[in-house]
Amino acid sequence: MSNTSEQYDAIIKKCRDLFINKMKDYGSAWRILRLPSLTDQIFIKAQRIRGLQQNAVQKVDEGQVSEFIGIINYCAMALVQLEKGIVEQPDLTLEEAIVLYDSKIATTKSLMMDKNHDYGEAWRDMRVSSLTDLILQKLLRVKQIEDNQGKTLVSEGIDANYQDMINYAIFALIHLGES
Repeated sequence: MSNTSEQYDAIIKKCRDLFINKMKDYGSAWRILRLPSLTDQIFIKAQRIRGLQQNAVQKVDEGQVSEFIGIINYCAMALVQLEKGIVEQPDLTLEEAIVLYDSKIATTKSLMMDKNHDYGEAWRDMRVSSLTDLILQKLLRVKQIEDNQGKTLVSEGIDANYQDMINYAIFALIHLGES
């Protein structure tokens, strides 16, 4: 599992670097986004990945990798929004945003390591297309929870679904990097 941890960290470094560069370009404009808007952004990216996996012809010159990175970063933003709430104006400095990003990713990685131990790295035998489908399933669950105003009877909360999507996207990127 140490290899998984190192691979995870390498992917997060790329995602984090992009997050930082976008923060430098745009500031924390994403802080105004309501959770359903972030969920829809993630959904668009996951649908595009599925389309890339199914379609023989690709008309936009961006592949699965950039879309999975987008899923990871949007999920991290959603986790921040869950904690801090939505604002009317951007309110985070670059440094504050990085601290929040790192905190959400650290918690998510810890969850992955615990589950990875219990499941015996079963994801290594999964296809990237299956990981994409799981992300889409999680998105549909999140949309339903959002439509229910966050109320669930027996299910985990929205945060756990965002964390799972981050981890599935990282697993997919590890697979893509190995192929």
